[in-house]
Amino acid sequence: MPEPVVKLRDVARLAGVHPATASRALNPETRLLVSEETAKRVLAAAAELGYRPNAVARSLRTRRSHTVGVLIPDLNNPLFPPMIRGLEDRLAAAGYVALIGNTDGDDARERQVFEQMLARSVDGYVLATAHLRNPLLEEAVQAGVPVVLMNRMAEDYSFPSVTVDNERGVKMAVSHLVGLGHTKIAYIAGPQDLSTGLARYRGFQAAMADAGLEVPPSSVAFSRAFSIEEGQRCANEILAASGDCTAVAAGNDMLAVGCYHALDQAGRSCPTDISVVGFNDMPFIDMLRPPLTTIAFPHYQVGTEAAQLLIDRLNGDTGRVKVLYLAPELIIRGSTASLS
Repeated sequence: MPEPVVKLRDVARLAGVHPATASRALNPETRLLVSEETAKRVLAAAAELGYRPNAVARSLRTRRSHTVGVLIPDLNNPLFPPMIRGLEDRLAAAGYVALIGNTDGDDARERQVFEQMLARSVDGYVLATAHLRNPLLEEAVQAGVPVVLMNRMAEDYSFPSVTVDNERGVKMAVSHLVGLGHTKIAYIAGPQDLSTGLARYRGFQAAMADAGLEVPPSSVAFSRAFSIEEGQRCANEILAASGDCTAVAAGNDMLAVGCYHALDQAGRSCPTDISVVGFNDMPFIDMLRPPLTTIAFPHYQVGTEAAQLLIDRLNGDTGRVKVLYLAPELIIRGSTASLS
């Protein structure tokens, strides 16, 4: 025979409290409403009895599923797992579970995953896929579901967002190269319909202007995706059109890795012939040969901050939209060198 189902009143009886008190103690969102001693007693009783909350009944009662839809453009990109970990840790502490959807940068797949999550009554979304003008954002608003952007921003700053200060980061990268004596600096830009790609390109233009350096059209290549393949294609384009450049700044580390491949194929050495700078300091990038100079920022914190922005909205915060910029840091490694 199956074991009898342990109910909330059984936990309350063992803990010596009212069922309503036990319910508050077992819910991370309301646990602070009871004393710490009572919460510990209820949790111990639940563990002893093997109590499992009925998520369906709870969602019907609260009109919340306590799930959050999270859309990621590419889980193969090592940048995103630390962000997801920070996001999940903070959501879990508030009683929420993240549903992760990988879109592979495909608009149709993004819409499909978005709508499937909406059909499952997610309480909110965290999007790391949003383009500057993304129709899904307006659809979420019309559905009454809060949205937070992670490592992305909306064109009009109309959604809570958390990202690194992209323009400042690229300016730091260019300043580093200029300080090493480089004046002919090329740039591999990310997609310009993404806030990260656009802001970093603007940062490159501003940094070059500040240094009094020209930016010939042949020294800039625009990628269609933040990928190794696109980095290699763009680097080949630059080498063919602007072969006298002595340094390349890339819109992210994946593009920089592609640049490494292009240099190898062309018989060029990094950093002897051409210095390379990336952006993101994604995990394992220091294990390249040579290790990549790049712009770092706290990936885990991006996730925790995005989760907190969404939790605030779910808890009724309808105040001013918060847009958070985390500080970048230049990490100097072996891929950049002074001109000889």
